[in-house]
Amino acid sequence: MKKNKITKNWLIKQDKDPYFRQSKIYGYRSRSAFKLIEMNNKFKFLKKKTLLLDLGSCPGGWSQVASKTVTHGKILAVDIKFMEKINHVNFVKGDFTEDCVRKKIINYFNYNIDVVLSDMAPNTSGNKSMDSFRVGQLCLKAIDLAKEILSTDGVFISKIFMGTIFKEVNDVAKKYFKTVTKYKPLSSKKESKEIYIYCKGILKI
Repeated sequence: MKKNKITKNWLIKQDKDPYFRQSKIYGYRSRSAFKLIEMNNKFKFLKKKTLLLDLGSCPGGWSQVASKTVTHGKILAVDIKFMEKINHVNFVKGDFTEDCVRKKIINYFNYNIDVVLSDMAPNTSGNKSMDSFRVGQLCLKAIDLAKEILSTDGVFISKIFMGTIFKEVNDVAKKYFKTVTKYKPLSSKKESKEIYIYCKGILKI
């Protein structure tokens, strides 16, 4: 009975969410598609010939958005979960921190990526501080990969939660990128501590 009540409450909230409704109308796999649309409208990083890596891509909302603009470039989506096929998007199932997956990414782009996206988040534990910390850890691992494979003027965008690990993430991002900007899309839920960091230009260290 309790589970049914929770499910009903969730459905009611989703029905009231304009971005959730619009995602169904436009055929996007997730409401987060609108977050990427907003960020691209602001920072304009998606181009026709962009070489793009989408980390934590499942269910594919961000890859869907990118594929509408990136018509003559390359998009590689990576996730530990299976993602259904999207036209003009290649997919690798696996953990990007593992050497075998990392090699597949490098071989696909040959160290010349224009954009690395990360909307990754682990399964929630119920402990907001712990969940925030774990998202931060994923972001740091994504930065570690991005700084190696991005082109000189490359762009890195990642989800992060305001919390104990945010300062570390921000400091590391500023160490490797010329520009680091915090941004909260309108489509990000107001009650959420979720924000995104936009980073551009690799610093030579």
